[in-house]
Amino acid sequence: MTVDDGNSTPPVAQGTATRDLERYAALFAARTGSMKSSAMRDLMAITERPEVISLAGGLPDVSHLPPAMLDAITTSVSTHAVRALQYGPTEGMAKVHEAIQVVMAEEGTLVDSGELLVTTGGQQAIDLVCKTLVDPGDIVLAEGPTYPGAVPTFQAYQADVRQLQMDDDGLDIDLLEQTLDELAAEGKRPKFLYTIPTFQNPAGVTMSLERRKRLVKLAAERELLVVEDSPYSLLRFEGESLPTLRTLDGGNFVIYLGTFSKILAAGLRIGWVAAPRAIRQKMNIGKAGSDLCSSSISQVVVEACIADLDLWRTYLDELRERYQGRRDAMLDSLEHAMPEGSRWTRPRGGLFLWVTLPEQIDTTNLLARALRANVAFVPGRGAYTDGRGGDSMRLNYSGVDEAEIREGVRRIGAVVTEQLELYGEMVGEPLVRQERRRGPRETPPLDAGTPGSLVQFPQRRVNR
Repeated sequence: MTVDDGNSTPPVAQGTATRDLERYAALFAARTGSMKSSAMRDLMAITERPEVISLAGGLPDVSHLPPAMLDAITTSVSTHAVRALQYGPTEGMAKVHEAIQVVMAEEGTLVDSGELLVTTGGQQAIDLVCKTLVDPGDIVLAEGPTYPGAVPTFQAYQADVRQLQMDDDGLDIDLLEQTLDELAAEGKRPKFLYTIPTFQNPAGVTMSLERRKRLVKLAAERELLVVEDSPYSLLRFEGESLPTLRTLDGGNFVIYLGTFSKILAAGLRIGWVAAPRAIRQKMNIGKAGSDLCSSSISQVVVEACIADLDLWRTYLDELRERYQGRRDAMLDSLEHAMPEGSRWTRPRGGLFLWVTLPEQIDTTNLLARALRANVAFVPGRGAYTDGRGGDSMRLNYSGVDEAEIREGVRRIGAVVTEQLELYGEMVGEPLVRQERRRGPRETPPLDAGTPGSLVQFPQRRVNR
């Protein structure tokens, strides 16, 4: 994705870059031809500008870390300086394994240390799954839309990605079963299914308990590996917690991915994998070839933060309360700012919601105009591998305060309305404006398929 932010590379510099690319073209590995930049990476430099309200990134709010936790970090790094400044085991420090076991137990999931691998963030966990399992042309199943950061990883390993539609209950298991049948009839078997069942990124929806049970049963029957990415499950602020796929499966066909990025701090770059031992062993070898080990200092920090369990739990409670207020501000703002025909999800936790605009809008093009209004979002196409999502966007509500959320959504709504008005002038159809609610607002439930409450995910399937 190329973004015109008003500070584009001059033509002369672009020409030089093109010549440099041609100079080394014959040396590049074939797989680089399928490597694509992440929509989020392209936005990072732009959204660091202080005047830009970024509703794009998945940034957790770390501005309210408890002073006692910061003191514990300082003391721990100082006390364990030698260990913190030295190489560590590739699979991760034993104390961090214990911290991970504590965190997973918070969501009712038990895991043995021998199944754990500490990674450099959740992103490396996805990369190691692909590095371990995917050969060029292998089929990978994923939700549509899916995590925009996973898309370039799948492409880098030259996977044949088949994305399956969702609704407000998460992945359509009937469609998954149908797809597995069709692939089996062709003599093909997917390497794994990648899913974010709880507060899905980017859609914000959660897979129902019934579907979780069906998925685990189907995986056992078909010997289908399921990669359960679970960065957000502890950030629930509505409803009852649901068992993880790992818990329901017992560790046979589920590879669980977790991270401290969302429940502590993203800058630590510490994540983990809980996998069947044979798979974990291969991934451990693959990690050693990538970075030898994850940051020892960061692991010591994680130890310190989780050591006082009551303090960490209190911090999580405060995060949930803060994010719930920000989500509510975003839902309210969308209702007032978005034009007729817009739809969005209503997450019960996590960091994101998904907005689908009238079909005349292309959010990739819209982003350039939004950036000129100093607001950013992730265009929907970044969550697909086949060109879908052009009328959709991912919005994040965790990274900025409620006032900025309201102003950011207002700016996006103004740009969308401007584009629709221009379109209406071109085709002779005036814009129908959204009727504004007055008085107390009741947010529709997640399963209410009405404008302004629930996005309808694309029904079209793409066969390759």
